Amino acid sequence: MGSDFWDAAYGTPKPGQLHPFRAVRGAKHSAPATPGDLLFHLRARRQDLCFELAHRIADAFAGLAAVEDEVHGFRYFDERDLLGFVDGTENPAGAVAEAAALTGANDPFPGSSYVVVQRYTHDLSAWRGLSVEAQEAAVGRTKLEDLELPDEAKAPDAHIVLNVVEDADGRERKILRDNMPFGSLKDGTFGTYFIGYAADVSTTELMLERMFTGADGAAHDRLLDFSTAHTGGLFFVPSQTFLDDPAAGLQAAAAEVQATDPA
Repeated sequence: MGSDFWDAAYGTPKPGQLHPFRAVRGAKHSAPATPGDLLFHLRARRQDLCFELAHRIADAFAGLAAVEDEVHGFRYFDERDLLGFVDGTENPAGAVAEAAALTGANDPFPGSSYVVVQRYTHDLSAWRGLSVEAQEAAVGRTKLEDLELPDEAKAPDAHIVLNVVEDADGRERKILRDNMPFGSLKDGTFGTYFIGYAADVSTTELMLERMFTGADGAAHDRLLDFSTAHTGGLFFVPSQTFLDDPAAGLQAAAAEVQATDPA
């Protein structure tokens, strides 16, 4: 659910980190904001099931909502993107993934998440014009073996360098990615649909800030010279418990907010 939709549908209390996507403007590259009310992220091993469910959702909202963006992703070889690199190697798993993606029991909306989505297109002709070594320097990993380059060999503008965010104690802050490649031979469009779930959306936002505006001597993420962001949205992902009974969920959230901040 987008920020404006929540305001219209539920009002207060509002999930603490739900706000419109914040556009990021760097000296050379930008991440635009393209607001939406509802995001449906559909997954299955069969694409026909995803399409059928999407069709039924669209029918259910006919006359009430319009489809602003639609992307059909696919698995590409061994979890690679169209740039040829494995995507999501550092994704957390198990309990670490739950902690990274889901809000805790003390949150007014427990068991929920925040998701940032962006649709990127790639200039594959320019990318393929690079040597494999230059591509690996841009990513920070080897292409075939999917091994992280040694710290001393990483360029400051390598993708994985700028995507590492640490807390005050030097521990890496994680998000759960579910990126998918997409493409059209007819249109010559090839891209990656970025999907990042987080219990603390500021982690994702800081990653994007570092990518587009640079950090630690880098002007921006080197991959952005070959990848362009066309959309950007931030959505609150409620728990199944909330969806089953929103009124009860709002009441519980209001009570938690009151207990935490009586004033």
